[in-house]
Amino acid sequence: QVQLVESGGGLVQVGGSLRLSCAASGITFSKYVMGWFRQAPGKEREFVASINRSGDLTTSADSVKGRFTISRDNAKNTVYLQGRSLKPEDTAVYYCAARRFALGNRVNDYGHWGQGTQVTVSS
Repeated sequence: QVQLVESGGGLVQVGGSLRLSCAASGITFSKYVMGWFRQAPGKEREFVASINRSGDLTTSADSVKGRFTISRDNAKNTVYLQGRSLKPEDTAVYYCAARRFALGNRVNDYGHWGQGTQVTVSS
C-alpha cells in the first residue's frame, strides 16, 4: 500500500522559511517522480514543484520560483520542499504526490497523494 506522509508544516512569519518533508513507503521510491502541490481555502489545488527520479531535474511554478526548492533523498525515500521569503499567499495545505516516468505539473498527472500539511504564513 502506497503511503506518502508529509511533515514540517506550521505557523511561519512573513519573510520566514519552511522545510517540508514527505516520507514514502509502499513504492520503489527511486522509480517515481515526486511533486508538491498546495491548496488554499476556496481555491483549487495548484502545482508548486516537481523533481525527477534521480533528483537532477526540477520544475517549479512561477509563483515560487527563486524562493522554493524541491529535493529528494532516494536512500531515505523522502522528498523535501524548502521555502524562503514566505508570503501570506503561500498559506495553504501542502501535499506531496508521486507518479511514474516524466515530470508533471497537473493534479491529474499524479496517482498517489499524501494527506497534506498546513502552512500558515502570518504577519
